[in-house]
Amino acid sequence: MTPLLAATLGAPLAGFVAWRVRALTARGALAAAGVGFCHLAFGGWLAAGALLAFFGTSTALSKLGKHKKEKLGFEKSGQRDAWQVLANGGVAALCAVLGYPEAMLGALAAANADTWATEIGSLFGGKPRRITNLVPAEPGESGAISPLGTLAALAGAALLGWLPYYWGRGELFLAVTLAGFVGALADSVLGATLQAQWRDEKTGRWSEIPHGKPARGLNWLRNDAVNILATVTGAVTAAWLGDVLVH
Repeated sequence: MTPLLAATLGAPLAGFVAWRVRALTARGALAAAGVGFCHLAFGGWLAAGALLAFFGTSTALSKLGKHKKEKLGFEKSGQRDAWQVLANGGVAALCAVLGYPEAMLGALAAANADTWATEIGSLFGGKPRRITNLVPAEPGESGAISPLGTLAALAGAALLGWLPYYWGRGELFLAVTLAGFVGALADSVLGATLQAQWRDEKTGRWSEIPHGKPARGLNWLRNDAVNILATVTGAVTAAWLGDVLVH
C-alpha cells in the first residue's frame, strides 16, 4: 500500500477512533485526520510513525494524575480539541507537505518534549523553579521547570530523534533531539515571560484558564500560540542542525 492510499484510508479512520475513545473532540478528530493525512501522504511512513509516537505517548501521559493536573489549573484537559491538535502538529504537517523531513521531525520533537516535561514534571518533579530567574514556582505553572521535567523533555525529544534509525536516517538523531529540546526550552521561556496568565481567585495559583484581563503576559499569547512558536523553533533548529551536522 502506498503512503497516499494509506493516508486516504487511514487518516480519517484514525481520527474517528480517537474520537470514539474520547481522546479527541469531534473537531479535534477532523483536525487530526487532516494532520495525519499530510504527514503520511507527503512525509511517508517516517512522518506517520513520528506523529503516531507523539500522539500516542502524549495521550497516554495526559491520563496520568488527571484530577491533580486539573487542580493545578491546566488550560485544557481531557479530550484534545482542534486548536490543540493544530498547535502541536500543524507546523510539522506543513513541513511534511513542503518536503522538509528534518524540520518536520524537529517540530514534533519539540511538541513531544514539551508534553513529556509538562505531564511528568508537574506530577513527579517536586517544587519547580521559573526558568528565567530560578525563583520557586508552582507545579504546572507556565515557565516552571524541574530536574525531572527537564530530563523528561530530553527523553521526549530523543524518542523522536531515535525513530529515523528505523528508516535508515540515524544521522538525524542528534539534530532532531537537540532541536526538540531547544523547542521545549523556548516554550518554557515564553511561558515565564510573555504567555498570558491569570490568578485563580479560589486557590491563588497561577492559571492558563482565561477570566478577564490576564494578571501577566500578553492576552493574545495563550498556550496554543506558545505551542506553535515552540514547534516553529524546533523545526527551524532541526533544519539548521541537519544542514550543519548531516549535510
